[in-house]
Amino acid sequence: MKLTHHILVVVSLAMAMASAPAAWDQVDIDYEGGVTVNAGNKELAPYYIASNRGGTLTQQYSTLVNAGAWHEMDTTRRFSYGFGVELWGGYSSSADYDRYNASNGIFYNNSQHPARLWVQQLYVEGKYRSVSATLGAKQLESPVVNSTLSSGDLTMSGNARPGAGVNVGFVNFQNVPYTHGWLQLCGEIGYYRLSDGDWLENHYNYYNNFITTGYWYNYKYAHFRTKPSQPLVVTFGMQAAYQFGGTRAIYEHGAETERVKMDDNAKAFFRALIPGSGGSSAGDTYVEGNHVGTWDIALDYKLPGGTVLRAYHERIWEDGSGVGFKNGFDGLWGIEYRAAHRGVVDGAVLEYVDFTNQSGPVHYSQDDHHGELTGHATGADNYYNNYAYNGYANHGMSIGSPFVKSPLYNTGGYMAYIDNMMRGFHAGIKGTVSHEVSYRAMLSYRRAWGNPFLPRARGVSDTSLFLETVIVPSWMRQLTLTAQFACDFGTLYRRNNVGGLVSIVYHGNLTLFK
Repeated sequence: MKLTHHILVVVSLAMAMASAPAAWDQVDIDYEGGVTVNAGNKELAPYYIASNRGGTLTQQYSTLVNAGAWHEMDTTRRFSYGFGVELWGGYSSSADYDRYNASNGIFYNNSQHPARLWVQQLYVEGKYRSVSATLGAKQLESPVVNSTLSSGDLTMSGNARPGAGVNVGFVNFQNVPYTHGWLQLCGEIGYYRLSDGDWLENHYNYYNNFITTGYWYNYKYAHFRTKPSQPLVVTFGMQAAYQFGGTRAIYEHGAETERVKMDDNAKAFFRALIPGSGGSSAGDTYVEGNHVGTWDIALDYKLPGGTVLRAYHERIWEDGSGVGFKNGFDGLWGIEYRAAHRGVVDGAVLEYVDFTNQSGPVHYSQDDHHGELTGHATGADNYYNNYAYNGYANHGMSIGSPFVKSPLYNTGGYMAYIDNMMRGFHAGIKGTVSHEVSYRAMLSYRRAWGNPFLPRARGVSDTSLFLETVIVPSWMRQLTLTAQFACDFGTLYRRNNVGGLVSIVYHGNLTLFK
């Protein structure tokens, strides 16, 4: 879906509003503009500075300007609408990726940097009763974890840039009929086109493996919740994502050996709803497309004063074995504290992430062994990777958990996850020091052993630290000043990667058709 189409949609809406203001109630518009500057000692920003920020900042040095405006839907009204736009631009330094020159058989440094200007979000949305629809590119966030303190949702973390498309879903949780409010349902489904084809072509080494461009992406979730007015609230359900279509170019020792156009017909779109074999589809070996998702469960207990204690688990799956809980302890396990009032500690999380089982150490298909093995074995789920798609990522950043090292950091030009067989811990805390100053701190440790098809003989590890101070001065509450410090120590990323960031953001609002 072309960017110009989204612009026309937003312009048309604005013209309609301007031509007939009497038909609209007053429109409240929030807007903001800011400047962000970061610097570090390695080619790419430290893990915590780059992560969970929509893929907007990844390089060693950046001076970026952002501007945005949006109108929020009023969910209390039968009919409501909203729209938004967010632009980023400026200077970012380059990082060197390996590129193979087939004419002389030599690798050389391929210097790459993000675009100097891009549209991060551009969308219109509307609701009628309990159903809403969105057209365009809007940042999605986790329906399970705390986006400011967590290591990241395993299916939809908000770590990568959003795709452009359309989605339909419920507005918040809705009562399930005949349950008298004891059971509620929330969910959505969307189809998107990701814009990382040029990014893959520019960062790929053109020596081995493959790149797949021009593909579609589907994301959906359905969560049930018990009555929220009770002290104990249980939320459970599933998230699922699906990459399909596109063209895969396979390279061996610098020569293109095969080019495959995968299906993006009606059947492929239907397989986003019910995964299954594509039969003769070029994108099908076992199940058409790349599927990944989680089973989700969360328990919220509200204390008498309003403080909430929360325990949650996301069990990751790649195929039927994971859906059937045959992947051991794998997934995200977390506990969260949410204070009823602002104070020295407003919230805290502690998480454990394990991707080491992947449905077992042995991958077995009866066709591979011609019946030599009579028992059942399975494995090699290879989380976030796929034989036909370059990992579950957009512009090199994981769409799922950034706790798994994103392909962006593969400066060898290998466009996939190389260290998804990992486990580790993450902790985050935030609080309010005064009416002007707040803070956030995070610490993590992880160890990785390659992936199931390319395991490491010895593991690599990383310890990351993040500190943030936010100042909202009393003399100008529309202004937000942020300072961040982050560092990575270990062999998983770059040794002793240290960096800092400062930003100034002004936020305001205006009203049309008073």
